[in-house]
Amino acid sequence: MKRSIGIDLGTSNTRLYLKGKGIVLREPSYVAIDTHSYKVLAAGKEAYDMIGRTPGDMATFRPLREGVIADFDVAVTMLRLFIEKAVGSLSLNQCRTILSVPEGVTEVEKRAVEEAALEAGAVSVALIESPVAAALGAGLPITEARGNMVVDMGGGITEAAVISMGNIVLSDSLRIGGSQLDDAIFTYIKYNRNILIGEQAAEELKIENGSVFEGRSKDDADIRGRNLISGLPAVSRITSDELREAMSEQVDRMAEGICRVLEQTPPELASDIYDGGITLVGGGAMLCGFSDLLNKRTGIRIHVAPAAEDCIVNGIGTLLDNESAGNSLLSFRSRPRRSFL
Repeated sequence: MKRSIGIDLGTSNTRLYLKGKGIVLREPSYVAIDTHSYKVLAAGKEAYDMIGRTPGDMATFRPLREGVIADFDVAVTMLRLFIEKAVGSLSLNQCRTILSVPEGVTEVEKRAVEEAALEAGAVSVALIESPVAAALGAGLPITEARGNMVVDMGGGITEAAVISMGNIVLSDSLRIGGSQLDDAIFTYIKYNRNILIGEQAAEELKIENGSVFEGRSKDDADIRGRNLISGLPAVSRITSDELREAMSEQVDRMAEGICRVLEQTPPELASDIYDGGITLVGGGAMLCGFSDLLNKRTGIRIHVAPAAEDCIVNGIGTLLDNESAGNSLLSFRSRPRRSFL
C-alpha cells in the first residue's frame, strides 16, 4: 500500500512517524518568510535558529496558534517541507496520513487541518483527537471499560480528558501551554527587571531553571538582554522562586482546569482514576514540580509518561502499525479526483 505516515502537528513542535520505521522527524513548528513576497525561506530547526536574528525583510513565526492553524498557506508549505524531508518528494502523492487535533476544536478547524494535509500532498487523511492518541502512546488500556485520565500539556494548549472504551467521556481544553508560560516569564522580567529578553531565552529559563512547586526549587540563572532604560546590553540574576512567581497564574489555571474535569467525572470512572492515577504527556509534562503540584491539589497519584513529548505521535504510530485498531477508530478522507471535462 501507499506509505502511511502519522503527524503530530503541534503549536511548538511537529513530529512525523513512518509506518515500519518509527519517528523519522522532529522539528520546531517555525517558518522563516520573505516579508515582501511571503515566500517560505526555511522551516523547522533552521527557522527556529533565526528567531530574533533576521534582517528587516525576513520574519520568523509559527503558523499554528493554540493547537490550530492560524496561517493556512504557510502551514501547508511547512507541512510539505516536513513530509518531503521525512519520506522524499517522490512519495508525496502516495502518503496515507493520520493527524492529531485537539479534542475541543471546531469542525471548521478540523477541516482546515485536513485540507492542509491534502494540499501538502497526502492522498488520504484521517484525524484523531490528541488525548486519545496520547493515551495510546502512553500505553494506557483505553479500550477497556474503565476510566483513564490523561493530561496533554502542549506548546499552545493543555487538554485533560477521561477516556473509556476507546472514547473521550469528558474533557476540558485550556488555551494555555508552554508558549504562554514563556510569555509569562518574558513579561515578568520586562516589568520587574526592566530587561527585554528573547523568546528562546524565556523558554530556556523555563526548562533549565523553572519550577512550579515550592519544594522543588532549581538553580538561579543569569538573564541576558537589553536594558529598557539605558538601551544597553544587560545581565541580571533571577531565582527559581521568581520564575515560579512569574508562571504561577497560568499554572494555577491549568491545575484548575484539570480539577474541573475530575469534579464532573462519573463516580465509577472517578474511582478508576483514583486507583490508576493521572498520566501527564506532552512537553509540559516535564515542567519541574507540576506533577507534585497536581498531586497536592487532587490527592491522586500523578505519572509522567515515558517519552512524554512523543506520546501523541507514538499513539498515531500504534494505529499505523496495527491497521485493525486504526480502522475501528479512524475514518479517512481522500483527495478528490480532478476532472478536466
